Amino acid sequence: MTTLKKLIDRFRKKPKNFSYDELRRLLGFLGYVEKQGAGSRVVFINEKTKHKIKLHKPHPGKIIKQYQLDFIENELKLKNLV
Repeated sequence: MTTLKKLIDRFRKKPKNFSYDELRRLLGFLGYVEKQGAGSRVVFINEKTKHKIKLHKPHPGKIIKQYQLDFIENELKLKNLV
């Protein structure tokens, strides 16, 4: 099983400890580039499709909240990426 496949499987399970670094890696594999916004805001942009996923970086920890995982999953499903 490839690293990407393992990461996608882990993402789909929506674990309570899915980290921002894992999200960044997953979206990078899928063609997204992270752009820093104001404060803790970030946007991931797919350079090929111009699709944007906007969210806040988690702080003070680095764990992605469940509602963010749901939002990201829905956005990726719209583009048939997961």
